[in-house]
Amino acid sequence: MMINSQDKITASQAVVVLANYILATGILTLPRTSVEKVKSPDVWISVFLGGVIAIIAAVIIVKLSQKYPEKTFYQYSQDIVGKWVGWFLSLLIIVYFFTISAFEVRIMAEVTSLFLLEGTPTWAIILPFMWIGLYLISSGINSIARLFEIIFPITFVLFLLVAFMSLGIFEIDNLRPVLGLGVMPVLKGVKTATLAFLGPEIMLLLVALMKQSEKTKAVKVVLVGLTIPLFFYVITVVMVIGALSIDGVVTRTWPTLELMRSFEIPGLIFERFESFLLVIWIMQIFATFSITYFAAALGLAQLFKKNIQPFIFGLLPIIYIISMTPKNINDLFKFGDMIGNAALFLFGVFPVLLLFISRLKGGKT
Repeated sequence: MMINSQDKITASQAVVVLANYILATGILTLPRTSVEKVKSPDVWISVFLGGVIAIIAAVIIVKLSQKYPEKTFYQYSQDIVGKWVGWFLSLLIIVYFFTISAFEVRIMAEVTSLFLLEGTPTWAIILPFMWIGLYLISSGINSIARLFEIIFPITFVLFLLVAFMSLGIFEIDNLRPVLGLGVMPVLKGVKTATLAFLGPEIMLLLVALMKQSEKTKAVKVVLVGLTIPLFFYVITVVMVIGALSIDGVVTRTWPTLELMRSFEIPGLIFERFESFLLVIWIMQIFATFSITYFAAALGLAQLFKKNIQPFIFGLLPIIYIISMTPKNINDLFKFGDMIGNAALFLFGVFPVLLLFISRLKGGKT
């Protein structure tokens, strides 16, 4: 399936798509997962280093995609390594995308049933969410980007508002001493932190979906698109550890939400603020779900050279079945770790190899 020449996005829309894709589950779980590894208050350094590694990986992905500016990864991988190997690589990435979308809807259902809709069956939360996603992506990348442009400023304003309101219970001593246990614990946490920045892989498709005149700005897109989540994540980790301490963070499944529940501002219309965080977080989950769902459907359409619509409908039950497979929250987190490890291999190793091979071949521009 050729990409519709009208259905293109600008560089600024690409930034918003990338930032929205990355800002998902990590906001709620990153403080706990990284503290478990680092076991010191220096987690924010690990998060910063993880962001830098993600930026380097993203630039490699963009450089590869810019060599074939009119094609998505699903098309140009076959030009680089031959039809069958390229087809197999594309299939791996399609499976990765729809598995991520299944993971995201299940996480959303777990948190929603815990904090907002107690006792509601998981399927009753997941299905409306998925149907709305199907409706959105059936209109193409432009509609997705425009919705993301609405979601992003709301997220930005509400997140900063809630984060700075928690300054009242923030204790700077909880972040000291800096590097008290040396550099090694910080390095141990870098892999976990890098997993929170999964998202640059969408640039394997986005470069081809950008307007012709904007494709040269793709490197700038990943630099800005990754700096925004880096800023969000560092603030989140600093505020959560500063308020709850590292011992308090490890014992909580959703430490960021616990932070929002642990302070009240009497006299305001809203005295509790975790509902604000949940609102923006559910919007971010929807963003990640819809873009990965679209990426998987587009991949199948391009591999089989068919229209995208049947694949959009065909993937829906598959995503639903995968999302319902983990039996409990622990299984779900293990499932997330498996996806993360697969992503490090898929997007840390393959783009470098493909860029190297295409350079040897003198890849087409």
